[in-house]
Amino acid sequence: MSEANEPEPRNDAVIAFLSERRSSPAKAMTGPGPTRDQLRAMVALASRVPDHGKLAPWRFILYGEDARRRLGERFLARAIELNGPLPAAAAELERTRFSRAPAVIAVVSRAAPHVKIPEWEQMMSAGAAAYNLLLCANAHGWDAQWLTEWIAYDSELARELGLQPGERITGFLYVGRKTLPKTERDRPALDSILTEI
Repeated sequence: MSEANEPEPRNDAVIAFLSERRSSPAKAMTGPGPTRDQLRAMVALASRVPDHGKLAPWRFILYGEDARRRLGERFLARAIELNGPLPAAAAELERTRFSRAPAVIAVVSRAAPHVKIPEWEQMMSAGAAAYNLLLCANAHGWDAQWLTEWIAYDSELARELGLQPGERITGFLYVGRKTLPKTERDRPALDSILTEI
């Protein structure tokens, strides 16, 4: 019999999953990655987030292999435009930024002025969609990492990344198979992040 204040039914598998969830570094991922159909299924689940007003103030962009290769060359060219010539290792990092994992999906915020729904709520919904996609990837057995990095904020790259005017990158989700064991990181002490009033 459960405690009087414990709702039923309790899903211990979900609680265990969340208590152990940990991102894997994109740079340590390998393939093969999820199929297009598997990615579409994850995106469908990821879209099931709080969405005040049913605006769907977010969308997803799945970058295929050719697009990731082309964008890698563009990231390198843009990095050189901004910083001048790069050492070989830095140039390779830019060129392979979207090749670190076998799948890359952008979560895009479409937050805009609305008569009733504050933009802040719309942006938080996009953040929830990004995190839900991360959880969906993990729940399907894949490793994943949510990153932004400088490319997400560069206005010159926005159109090439698939953004429409007014849209912003919430994050890029890298999905694949880990090549290194996951390690736990320090978490904040509960009393340092929870205030009871």
